[in-house]
Amino acid sequence: MLSKFRAFSLFQISNTKTTARCFLLQFSASISSLKVVWRKDPKLDQAIENDKKWRMCARVVREVLNEPGQVIALSYLQKRRERLRLHVNVPTFLAQNPGLFDLYKDRIKPKSDLVTFVRASDRLNRFLEEEKMIQAENEPLIVAKLCKLLMMAKDRVVCADKLIEVKREFGFPNDFMVTLVSKYPEYFRLHGTPGEGQSFLELVNWNEEFAKSVIEKRAEAESTSLGFRVRPDFVWKLPRGFFMKKEMREWIRDWMELPYVSPYEDVSHLDPASPEMEKRMVGVFHELLSLSIHKRVAVPILGKFCEEYRFSNAFSSVFTRHSGIFYMSLKGGIRTAVLREAYKGDELVDCDPLLEIKNKFVELLDEGREQRAEQLRISRETIQKDMELMVRLGTNN
Repeated sequence: MLSKFRAFSLFQISNTKTTARCFLLQFSASISSLKVVWRKDPKLDQAIENDKKWRMCARVVREVLNEPGQVIALSYLQKRRERLRLHVNVPTFLAQNPGLFDLYKDRIKPKSDLVTFVRASDRLNRFLEEEKMIQAENEPLIVAKLCKLLMMAKDRVVCADKLIEVKREFGFPNDFMVTLVSKYPEYFRLHGTPGEGQSFLELVNWNEEFAKSVIEKRAEAESTSLGFRVRPDFVWKLPRGFFMKKEMREWIRDWMELPYVSPYEDVSHLDPASPEMEKRMVGVFHELLSLSIHKRVAVPILGKFCEEYRFSNAFSSVFTRHSGIFYMSLKGGIRTAVLREAYKGDELVDCDPLLEIKNKFVELLDEGREQRAEQLRISRETIQKDMELMVRLGTNN
């Protein structure tokens, strides 16, 4: 059965314009008085917790691969332990995750003593090649994502350094600003050099195929399936036991009746304090999270794009005010915006094709840990046999 709020999107409401005018007058005064109590969602928090181990390993891998020659002295890596947020010493971490790196002896300087160095293992290098293949296979998807990020932005321009900072959230290759941007001049134009002062990525041509949001595509699919027009709108998905005050439920009901504002529409004419602008901002956040690989992004990262996407300084309150659409996790001391409809329990409903890279990396880690467990088992059995032999020899004597 469709939820109470979702049902509003199935039929055109005859008095939509009248409702919108009345709501516009009440919006600015009422929104500031609405308070939504934050409530923990254990299952969505668990989804973030599930990724904790492999993300920690990925940080160490990036640290090594970013070094000249992709090698680093073990002692230098140990000094970066705090920055890498490792809870154990680096040698212990390496022992717990065999298969990621190889250790070898070399000199830092020609006449210096031999020291231990860390480099990528053959197994890790094979994974890195697989990663490139997966990214190449999904290049059209990556190009579409990058175009969409620019199409939603004011003046179709985004700071290049900011895009580089969020590349992992959207599955962009490490060198996308060099290889991908230059490969598609019909879509992208880079102004300046990233990392050297101000640089911007500009959208050259608008592609109508990319100008449909996830919500609009879903409404089209439902219209085709049901045989009548379905209004594009948000899905509300509150967890069991979540309670909202009557005034908040009424506010949400009225807000949901307003027409959907596509994140790709030109909204320069809208009043920043209007309910339409609120609807548009929620639509942008919904689209950004939908484009992200894990359907969640840290709030500080989203905050970097306030200027480009016309977010207010208090934009993060949107995630609690519209708690049926989003969940703001506080897991790990980091505020993370999560798209509720994308999850069933702690699992993603529909996986981004680029998630295959993460799955391959987890497989690599699991293989190494299974190998370590087997080595420990053999070691324990050997020790047990030696002890039994010593006992027999002692008894015979």
